[in-house]
Amino acid sequence: MSLQAAGARVRAAYCGFAVFGAFWGVWGASVPAIRDQAGLTDGELGTALLYIGAGALPAMLTAGRAVDRWGHRLTALLLVLLGAAGLAVAVTARDLPSLSVGLAVLGAVSGAADVAVNAAAGSAESAAGRPVITRAHGVFSTAVVVASLATGLLGGVAASVVVPFALVTAAAVGAGPVIAAVARDRSGAPGRYGRPPGSGASDGHGRRPGSAARGGPALRAYLPLLLVAGTLGALAFAVENAHQSWSAVYLADMLRADPVLAAAGPAVFAAVVAATRFAAGSLPAGHAMTVLILGAVTAAAGTAVLAVSASVPAALLGLALAAAGTAVLFPTLLGVASAGIRDSVRGAATSVVSTVAYLGFLAGPVYVGHWAQAAGLPGAMLAVSVLAGALALLTWPALRAVARPGTGGGRPAGGPPGKVGGSRPGSWDGRPAGAPSSAEVARGGHDGLAEAETPVVGRDAPVGQHPEAAQPERLDEPAEQ
Repeated sequence: MSLQAAGARVRAAYCGFAVFGAFWGVWGASVPAIRDQAGLTDGELGTALLYIGAGALPAMLTAGRAVDRWGHRLTALLLVLLGAAGLAVAVTARDLPSLSVGLAVLGAVSGAADVAVNAAAGSAESAAGRPVITRAHGVFSTAVVVASLATGLLGGVAASVVVPFALVTAAAVGAGPVIAAVARDRSGAPGRYGRPPGSGASDGHGRRPGSAARGGPALRAYLPLLLVAGTLGALAFAVENAHQSWSAVYLADMLRADPVLAAAGPAVFAAVVAATRFAAGSLPAGHAMTVLILGAVTAAAGTAVLAVSASVPAALLGLALAAAGTAVLFPTLLGVASAGIRDSVRGAATSVVSTVAYLGFLAGPVYVGHWAQAAGLPGAMLAVSVLAGALALLTWPALRAVARPGTGGGRPAGGPPGKVGGSRPGSWDGRPAGAPSSAEVARGGHDGLAEAETPVVGRDAPVGQHPEAAQPERLDEPAEQ
């Protein structure tokens, strides 16, 4: 793939995450106003927020294959529809039933858009050969900051809650041509997140003969890792979205912050997340396991600080600490799970991870709402801290389990038993046994069917970049015994 085509994919990924982040920044800062407009209690708000995840889950289950087929054109359309759905909620939310219905529709569009933008980032990272996923999530967080602050300022001048959602919709329409333009890139597969040129014969539609038939088996080889990464991602999303959805409410209700200062809660959280993600994306190498565990411990500590804070500055300090911890969690898990996934099944693979992880998005705000009813908002924040601690405890055994010999796709073709994703016995580079590295896939080799002997650079999957890999063996030649 040419540098120009790869650059277009990177720009499309960043634009998609910018619009997606702007929407959720507006939403987070608008929650208190929408709650008051609908006349809800904290418990009722928590129940209404449940419908976001309830709408998102079925959409995410089916979005992956649609993304594989229509690619960036679908991404552009979904982002416009997301802005329109938020606008509709702002207009129609007058009680619990109307808000619940609106949030179910919003959740369905958001879930599909979530899969689309993450698949776009994975495709761009594979095409460009440089970190994109973590930085794209940093763009998301930066957009959340800007949108949260702008929404708070609009609220401070008594602007209607409809105004910021209208601005996000306009931004999505403006970004659409940049995102959809990748669909016209003929250096890859037209209309999808295509394969690099030179990766084999094509049927004229960007597909290699037999690739569709092999897609299912290739994806099944990754399922253990995809499911585990998604489950850990659910805990990460629960912590992250609990802060995004409730921090403004916490500052307003517990610390009596005015609307502008309350909007600083999600803004500070997202600002620290953005800075952390950009820093993590620039690291030359790192250890995914260590990053995940330290991130979860930091998130737990920061959330506990927030729960015992008696002033706005102390609460913002706790939010910043929690943000620094949660920032690295889902991008690192997604990078580990998606390394080496072929573009022809990238959407479906992203759908598996995102759908399971989105259970945390569904449960997190509801979890806080019901704990707030039972023990107050400080008690609810302590309960969120417990979730982050559970993630820290589960990460190592869960990821190691899917990296053992005989799991995640079996041993490499022609390789001795006991080799897991590399040339050293027992080593783990973030891929299931028998899975291709991203470098192999970028060269068009391996195709998810057999494993070449490749060196392992680090004990764990690098954060923000891929390990170097040797040229894979020809698939039509017998492996050496």
